[in-house]
Amino acid sequence: MSVTTDQQGGTISGSAKSGAAGAAKFSGSDSRKFNYFDPKGRKATHYEDMTLDVQPDPKRYLLQDWIISFADGTPTYAESWTALKCSDWHKFRAVDQEWEKTHYQRQSTIVGMLTNVINNGRKSGAPQRFDPAWVKCMQNHLGAWKHAEFGLGTATMQAQRYGYTQMINNAILTNSSYKLRFSQDLTLYLGELQIDLPNLDTEAGKQHWLEDENWQGTREAVESIMGATDYLEQYFATNVVFEPLVGELFRSGFIMQLAAAQNDFITPAVVSAAEGDYERNLANTVELFSMLTQDAAHGQANREVMLGWLNRHGPIARRAAAGLQPLWSQPRVKVAQFTEAMESAQNRLRAIGAEVGLDVRSLADA
Repeated sequence: MSVTTDQQGGTISGSAKSGAAGAAKFSGSDSRKFNYFDPKGRKATHYEDMTLDVQPDPKRYLLQDWIISFADGTPTYAESWTALKCSDWHKFRAVDQEWEKTHYQRQSTIVGMLTNVINNGRKSGAPQRFDPAWVKCMQNHLGAWKHAEFGLGTATMQAQRYGYTQMINNAILTNSSYKLRFSQDLTLYLGELQIDLPNLDTEAGKQHWLEDENWQGTREAVESIMGATDYLEQYFATNVVFEPLVGELFRSGFIMQLAAAQNDFITPAVVSAAEGDYERNLANTVELFSMLTQDAAHGQANREVMLGWLNRHGPIARRAAAGLQPLWSQPRVKVAQFTEAMESAQNRLRAIGAEVGLDVRSLADA
């Protein structure tokens, strides 16, 4: 009688795989808690219990192969949907260990915080004390930025569908949710400001996004990510390339650095929520791509693929950043410089590249 070994190291006796109870011995077979997988730590976390193997995989327990497939024969989920390879996609665990319940809780907490900040600021009459030149900057450029956030949210919303495991899907999906929420945050915030500042044009941002020369590089960068057909390329280009070179450059290097000097303490608090979102999204991104660059069988090939993505999206992101430089001269009180913000962005890119296991000097030092 032959013995078949499953991906978890369990053994199934017999000449063919069996779905009968007790046919396989796997991690937790003798446990009353039915822990059928190998946890990352000593004990399974609630996140692992709720996420691992929710999405089926014929390589793990789905004996009858995929139940449904696309018309061309492509299975429900296919490893071929990305150029990257992995010895075991199920090894990935999101650093933030976020699943449905915890995600809804965090989103609700953020919205509550923003509501309190905006309401308290308006109650104190803060918007009327904003410098007029700064109000114009916000209506034109913060209003334009919400379209960039929406575009990235749309790209990652598409990307998450193709993730081979539920853990990867969750990490990309929550990334999308944070982006779409922040785009909505900005829309609602500018609408609230208009109540106190009737001359603020909430439609100006769209016009600048579509027509302002300073924003066309950012549009190109976002649309290039949206147009990518490899879901992990979209995830990589968003968090490894665009966010440090353009996203943080604008949010932190421009808005958060300059707002206080314009008598504005509300906007930095609103934008800080997105900076916190990115820290969580980046931690998950680094965990996934470093796992892939360190893969014993496919690591070198994966690094070459990622460097190709870096060379494709990096120069576009650099042009986008350069196109935003004139924004730093528009506020009346100038307390920050574009060169300093760009240097910080380059240092951030180097740090991310080092964590992922990529040499990004050709882009960061350009």
